[in-house]
Amino acid sequence: MAEIAFARPESLRDVSFHYCPGCHHGIIHRLVAEVIDELKVRDRTVGVVPVGCSVLAYDYFNFDCQEAAHGRAPAVATGVKRVHPDNVVFTYQGDGDLASIGCAEIVHAAARGEKITTVFVNNAIYGMTGGQMAPTSLPDQVTTTSPYGRKVDLVGMPIKVCEMLATLDGAKYIARVAVNNPANMAKAKAAIKKAFEIQLSGLGFAIVEVLSTCPTNWGMSPLEAVTWMEKNMMPYYPLGVFKTPEGVAK
Repeated sequence: MAEIAFARPESLRDVSFHYCPGCHHGIIHRLVAEVIDELKVRDRTVGVVPVGCSVLAYDYFNFDCQEAAHGRAPAVATGVKRVHPDNVVFTYQGDGDLASIGCAEIVHAAARGEKITTVFVNNAIYGMTGGQMAPTSLPDQVTTTSPYGRKVDLVGMPIKVCEMLATLDGAKYIARVAVNNPANMAKAKAAIKKAFEIQLSGLGFAIVEVLSTCPTNWGMSPLEAVTWMEKNMMPYYPLGVFKTPEGVAK
């Protein structure tokens, strides 16, 4: 009898994604779903999904999801977790949703040490609304609203979310990963799993930032976008674990 070596996770519905070719949301969705299956918590998981390219994530995850207003996913997740403390609650947010309109929400959720998990997808641009400059857009990066490149003397430097949140006592686990190759995908999955385990242990707030591509708005092919991310984003946003609870392995 043939043994199944690879299959769709139970926490991921058998439907087609709406994402553009080369977008990394599909990979990240799968990693989240695999972790939830492995932890055997699908029946008590609640995902809070954002406004942005992943606004329809509730169509893909095979567990309860709640839509949140733009940037307010951490506040919604806080409410769900406090009312139902036995649930496993996570937010799935892009850089516009989390680092711009939702910046105060994520900072204060982390500062309070809310026992939720955040998966933060950083593609350095506003994807859904046409490719505008985001808080995470790189210096001199060309976008639809910075056609001559991001001028830091005019709009400031990009926000490094992991480094910022690592200063807060309530944040217990903070990591930045990428899904540009199989090795990094494995590391990304391990970090996401660790973030959920932090929540299950009741230790506090956990966030995993995932560097991602946006081939459509970057004006590149999927392969060109991966190369651009490796050469430009990864040096500026270094991968690694920025904070982990004492006594817990990185």
